Amino acid sequence: MTRVLNYINGQFQPALSGATIENIDPATGRVYGSLPQSNERDIEQAYDAAIQAFGSWRETTLEQRSAILYRIADLIEENLEELAQAESRDSGKPLLLAKTVDIPRASSNFRFFAHALTQFSSEAHESVGKNSINFTLRHPIGVVGCISPWNLPLYLFTWKIAPALAAGNTVVAKPSELTPVTAFLLAGLCQKAGLPAGVLNIVNGTGPSAGQAIVAHPKIKAISFTGGTATGAKIAGVAAPMFKKLSLELGGKNPNIIFSDCDYDRMLETTLKSSFANQGQICLCGSRIFVERPIYEKFKIDFVRRVSELRVGPPSEEVDLGAVISKDHKQKILGYIALAQKEGGNILTGGQETKLEQHPEGYYLQPTVIEVKDHLCRVNQEEIFGPVVTLMPFDNEEEVIEMANSVTYGLSASLWTSNLDRSMRFGQRLESGIVWVNTWLNRDLRTPFGGVKSSGVGREGGFEALRFFTEPKNICISYTP
Repeated sequence: MTRVLNYINGQFQPALSGATIENIDPATGRVYGSLPQSNERDIEQAYDAAIQAFGSWRETTLEQRSAILYRIADLIEENLEELAQAESRDSGKPLLLAKTVDIPRASSNFRFFAHALTQFSSEAHESVGKNSINFTLRHPIGVVGCISPWNLPLYLFTWKIAPALAAGNTVVAKPSELTPVTAFLLAGLCQKAGLPAGVLNIVNGTGPSAGQAIVAHPKIKAISFTGGTATGAKIAGVAAPMFKKLSLELGGKNPNIIFSDCDYDRMLETTLKSSFANQGQICLCGSRIFVERPIYEKFKIDFVRRVSELRVGPPSEEVDLGAVISKDHKQKILGYIALAQKEGGNILTGGQETKLEQHPEGYYLQPTVIEVKDHLCRVNQEEIFGPVVTLMPFDNEEEVIEMANSVTYGLSASLWTSNLDRSMRFGQRLESGIVWVNTWLNRDLRTPFGGVKSSGVGREGGFEALRFFTEPKNICISYTP
């Protein structure tokens, strides 16, 4: 049994109340560990440790701060196998995916911001003719709250805490209660790397208990949250009246637009990944596929054949899809598949649970492709967040832009075409924070990341993250010539 503990002021400890939550292995449906069910008392203790550490951490030289973050990055790499095994078991994702994407990216996050903090500079503006100079400094905020989701546990946890620490803040962080183990292991690596006690505090528990306490704490000055849109709205409702800084990376219902002049083979291969990577449990997955009519029937045949060949099975084996995160989430996805049929959708492949002989209680689903007739049907408008995509033809640019922009979300979009002019037109007109042309999930950590509409507020990544985790202060000095 894996016993996860809180990490507060450099020490591992249970919740002050002694309460715990069961941790369930999605691949088997069985309990395999526990974690603390923390509340406002634990958050207050974590805040006290963070505010005590803030003064010395903010005064740590950039070189010292950078060296510690680099050391954490190195330790993640050195412990890749253990972290990947833990991530796969905790989340149900294929072990190969954890080894090649999740854990390497967590190391890259620390490595990137270890370097970026040495390049993030203040500005000076000479007011010519006024005998004055303005200096714009970037000061760390203080104690910040970071709340991360279950789908990419260590990947997105480090995406938040690395820039927060790099900017000189101290952190109270909460991983998802569904996937707490790699954050727990990371705490030990941070300790080993020499990160001072209290600089990073990791508190476990449910959103209504631990998460709410972080958001509502009157002295935690900023909240960085990744998760569902409904939860983001609740967080904003609590935090906005308290004038906290907010970064909310929320849901997506992303269009994948395929024109007949695309590189067909490359498109087909990438569309398989963009549809079903991590069991479709990535906010950037292209869950609405629109195909230009001249190649629609060919694509439908080829895509359905390839999807039906995808292997579903235990995450520890060589499979394409593992288990979805929980029993409740599995039932939610199955509910949307049933809804699609009621709405007149045609299930081209999948649509059922997958029962494994060795793990009959695991949370497995077949990758599912649904042909829909109306782009405004609910399964084409609402975020399902699972191995389910919809398929529709289109006839012209105006039609597909209207369909693509019809949802309340606006996180990402993919466009497949060899027409450069069309790429620019769509890049301008698609209501998305990110537009990928002839590619998907092609990320440069220097670029801003985030969505529009119901997909969030603010941007993460690169200097955007360092700007979020700092406050600008302008100092004007007038002098006698």
